[in-house]
Amino acid sequence: MKLRFSYMHLPVAALMAAIVTACASIGRLEGGPRDEEPPRFVSANPRPGQLKVEGNKITITFDENIQLDDAFNKVVVSPVQTQPPAISSNARRVTVELRDTMKPNTTYSVDFGDAIKDLNEGNVLDGFAIDFATGDTIDTLRISGMVLEARTLEPAQGMLVGVHSNLDDSALTTLPLDRIARTNQYGQFTIRNLKAGTYRVYALNDLNRDYKWDRSEDVAFYDYTVSPVVEDIEVCDTFLRADGTDSLVRHPGIKYLPNDVLLSWFNEGYSPQYMKDYSRPDRRRLMIGFAAPSDTLPEITIADGRHAGRHVDDWALPQVNATRDSLIYWIRDTAVVSTDSLRLSVKYLKTDTADQLSWQTDTLRFFFRDPKPKKKKDKKDEEPDTVITDAFGVPQPKDFLNFSLSGGAVEVYSPLVFTADQPIDTILPGSVTLEMQVDTVWNKVPVGEMLPDSLDPLLKRRLPVEWTPGSRYRVNVDSAAVTGIYGVWNKPLSQEFSVKSLDEYSNLVFNITGLAPDSAGVTPKAFVELLGGDDKPVRIAPVIDGRAEFRYLNPSTYYARLFIDSNDNGKWDTGNIAVWLQPEEVYYYSKKLQLKKNWDIEQSWDIYELAIDAQKPMGIKKNKPKPKKGEKLNENEGEEEEYDEFGNPIDGNNRFDRYDPNNINNRRPGNSMTGSLNRNNAIVR
Repeated sequence: MKLRFSYMHLPVAALMAAIVTACASIGRLEGGPRDEEPPRFVSANPRPGQLKVEGNKITITFDENIQLDDAFNKVVVSPVQTQPPAISSNARRVTVELRDTMKPNTTYSVDFGDAIKDLNEGNVLDGFAIDFATGDTIDTLRISGMVLEARTLEPAQGMLVGVHSNLDDSALTTLPLDRIARTNQYGQFTIRNLKAGTYRVYALNDLNRDYKWDRSEDVAFYDYTVSPVVEDIEVCDTFLRADGTDSLVRHPGIKYLPNDVLLSWFNEGYSPQYMKDYSRPDRRRLMIGFAAPSDTLPEITIADGRHAGRHVDDWALPQVNATRDSLIYWIRDTAVVSTDSLRLSVKYLKTDTADQLSWQTDTLRFFFRDPKPKKKKDKKDEEPDTVITDAFGVPQPKDFLNFSLSGGAVEVYSPLVFTADQPIDTILPGSVTLEMQVDTVWNKVPVGEMLPDSLDPLLKRRLPVEWTPGSRYRVNVDSAAVTGIYGVWNKPLSQEFSVKSLDEYSNLVFNITGLAPDSAGVTPKAFVELLGGDDKPVRIAPVIDGRAEFRYLNPSTYYARLFIDSNDNGKWDTGNIAVWLQPEEVYYYSKKLQLKKNWDIEQSWDIYELAIDAQKPMGIKKNKPKPKKGEKLNENEGEEEEYDEFGNPIDGNNRFDRYDPNNINNRRPGNSMTGSLNRNNAIVR
């Protein structure tokens, strides 16, 4: 008889312990050992596998009092329900009431994931599910696999995974998924009770619970259609005899395929475009924020007054942030600066109801009034401080333009970066000099022209220099060398600093293997990102002739990942559903790198040596599996302990199957598998 529900079975060791306890001599009551076992299924109505079910209420009874943890999000009912089911618990019983009209000749499944716990100790009954049918047969086929985040290879926990029997590309956005499941803490999923047929497989972060994909939601798709099947297998179990020896028992069983679907989720980065906010924090600055980046700056004109019709280019300078969603306009025309209330006509691109960008024009009022001068606290009768104004009555700053250089030791590969507190108008040639100390003498060093910074050309200037490592330098900026757009200038600046010596750095080289040429004989281009402890890039280097080199690294702990630069633009790119494009492939170096001063390190790295789900080091993994009570995850690199889907340590006998790294089809997400075998797909007859 086929098993129609699944749950964690009692370990043999626990059964033997119970026998030993029963035979022990009677002694003083101690309260007994701590309960570490999850609740056990007792009965259900309808029964697991029951046919011709007519009612819409399911009741399940366990052997002890239970509690439900976040049932609204964790319990999954298939086929999908337009109205969320009512789920409750009372003592030992769980009740599920389906609010949608029951469909004829349909197999229903209720998957509780890890929502069921015992009341006292919180022991989790993981993977419990029950099914029944309104018709004469139960659909039994399954599809299982794993979902990882494309950029970071983090297991997707609690993500919705589903199938469509409608194979059209538009089905994902127009129709709800046919049958669904949720990923567990390892990112694994099993979609149960499928009919024979051909399906497309998707994963969604379904924020609005409509079981369809909206452009702003996270999504994953499998490259190929799948047709689930059942395969006869032989299952081997090891039992412990009473004398302490092992006994190997073989059972006929069945295996549900495919069990190796790898989905790599991504977000296209879509956000509707609209104006989010605007302000005038001071007289000289206007700020406009948008909800999404735009390649096109708004068209701005003054709406009324004596300056009506003047375009923003005539009276202000735009400062655009790196993400192009925040604008600062520095008003350089003093006549406009003096105007307390500015009414501006702003024409910008906005997402319309058809999800297309179209021009929108708004009239905005930017207001600023100078605060009243404060009287001195100790002399109430004293006149307020005199405010110096220009010909337009605009208060003038009392301070000079601030033109500063960041302090501390300078990296050997870095230019000098100067920052001003207002847009720079001019820098006098030859007004910035650099000297290097030799013994006690300061010798001039030739320098080039100061260049605008690529990320902030209005406020920052860069001075490229070929440094002598370990030397001491002094930079001098003459008074009035730098003038801002408001006519103020800098005070003289003289600052000493040191350049780090080479023995303060580490050098790291990766020898990369696995980047095999494609059918046309072209080796894919790739980049290695050096990561900090927060899993964010600190440096990036191209892979050239199988090598990625990082010079002048500060001693620290690093990690590394590699991405295949499929479109040769030098950065990682996400996927695109419309053109059926997977995100660019990512691989992690499996060990942490502890670099110290004056170290030169070379590391060999076969990007296909480990399965995808086994590559990311535990030290930077955020979605870590929860260990069983009393156990701790081992975070020592190279000795990290893995846990199976039930929280048990994995050894050589029950380790998940891994993909074959020699199989080229097993190398890319959307077309491959991590190699993890979902145990729910191997069933003893």
